[in-house]
Amino acid sequence: MSTGLERDRVPVEVTEDDLEAIVGDRALARDDHLNAPGFVVRPDDVRDVLSDLKERAGFDHLSNLTAQQYEDRYESIYHLTKYADRTQEVSIVVPTPIDDPVSESAAPVFSTADWHEREAFDLVGIDYEGHPDPRRILLPETWQGHPLSKDYDQEKPQLVTLTDHANPIQPDHHDAESDTMFLNIGPHHPATHGVLHLETVLDGETVVDVDPDIGYLHRCEEQMCQNGTYRHQIMPYPDRWDYVSAGLLNEWAYARVAEDLADIEVPDYAQVIRTMGAELCRIASHMLALATFALDVYGDFTAIFQYGMRDREVVQDILEDLTGQRLMFNYFRLGGVAWDLPEPRDEFVAKTRDFLDELPAKVDEYHDLLTSNEIFQVRTHDTGIIEPDVAKDYGCTGPVARGSGIDYDLRRDDPYGYYDELEWDVVTEPGCDNYSRVLVRMQEVEESAKIIEQCLDLLEDWPEDEREIQANVPRTLKPDADTEVYRAVEGAKGELGIYIRADGTDKPARFKIRSPCFHNLSALPEMANGEYVPDLIASLGSLDIVLGEVDR
Repeated sequence: MSTGLERDRVPVEVTEDDLEAIVGDRALARDDHLNAPGFVVRPDDVRDVLSDLKERAGFDHLSNLTAQQYEDRYESIYHLTKYADRTQEVSIVVPTPIDDPVSESAAPVFSTADWHEREAFDLVGIDYEGHPDPRRILLPETWQGHPLSKDYDQEKPQLVTLTDHANPIQPDHHDAESDTMFLNIGPHHPATHGVLHLETVLDGETVVDVDPDIGYLHRCEEQMCQNGTYRHQIMPYPDRWDYVSAGLLNEWAYARVAEDLADIEVPDYAQVIRTMGAELCRIASHMLALATFALDVYGDFTAIFQYGMRDREVVQDILEDLTGQRLMFNYFRLGGVAWDLPEPRDEFVAKTRDFLDELPAKVDEYHDLLTSNEIFQVRTHDTGIIEPDVAKDYGCTGPVARGSGIDYDLRRDDPYGYYDELEWDVVTEPGCDNYSRVLVRMQEVEESAKIIEQCLDLLEDWPEDEREIQANVPRTLKPDADTEVYRAVEGAKGELGIYIRADGTDKPARFKIRSPCFHNLSALPEMANGEYVPDLIASLGSLDIVLGEVDR
């Protein structure tokens, strides 16, 4: 079946021989992962190697950075891929000695490495030489030790003092010398969509600088997953990362990486149910994003907010029928889903179709109320601009990237589930502004509805004796030691990825989460500096972040 999803660009494929030639003598050894070839390089060659791979081979997307400690070394893994071809991947592995964990910073090559390397220092303890801003990012500055390092004493109480006896959230004040004003936005503020602190410097009403201060919801989710068994104990956690609506999308991120790791084949019938459930979650998430963005821009509980919540509730009802839960679904299982469609099946299908039938008229209503509204257009057109090259440099994905014209969607570019068997389109908008990001989400709601409609057709016609909802998965999974894999799915906010290293036991030795909100939020200063304060609020809202996923 034609998917209609073929790209109009044909990227140049880089073979492993090409990669070996580019890395050349700087490769100390090979360390291949299940998803990508890997090259081990010296800590002082990081910048040169990443720069060559970016400029000569087109690896322009630093998708993730994983830091970890072994008994004899520290290690940083740079997971590279291409916006033009997600199937091409390469891992650059950088070991550093235990007694001198210093590695060259990649921030001059990829801006997104800035936050990644701060997190790697914060949680694991690797120093990145030449980093432009070597501070902790998730934990307080006075935290003692690095929680994911092997010598960290988890039983020792932490007495976290404020730096230099000063409140880190200093009072708003005016700097007479520079004639600027320091303004706190958050950490408890309705416009921050959670516990987020923006340290903002203003010149009049113009934003001179904004620095997102994150970590207030950090709960060491990666360490919790490392303490859980693959088969049953990890799956409930992903629902808590993006806890507002996108639970099944998060669960799929873990299911995909674990199924690759354990070589589990998911039945087609279960893939169709997964695809349908995931797109219902995408609609619910985009409805909430639309509602709260209108709240940010208009500053009041307008009809749009109420309508958005109303329509999201209908989706939540359908998801509750399917999974038994409204938010923390825990519906996916490794190898499939927990159970089949609810009975009576016809009633569930009819209820879902009713929602889809009413959706076009509701989308038209949103356009009447929102996108064609003159005030909304004045507030969102040409504000919060992020050019495509800048968005790529910060690792932006999802509607944020597609709102800057970047044609990148993992459902098409790195197919999984049943997406490549269905007819739908990847939505992009060229405006690069707050308005474009809204348009992308509204159009993606319509595309998700097309996908769900086709899934319902398939599910209705599926032969009764072939409705297999789970593969035969062993009770205990123990992937081979030193097997490593990084996989991602297209979450509601963008690329949600997970790296796992197995050690031969039934629990991961390392579990690293790649959060799309983390990357998208890191680009906020590029969008907001030079704008007015209300445009900063609109830009933040247009990113559609959820702090549970940023802080993990």
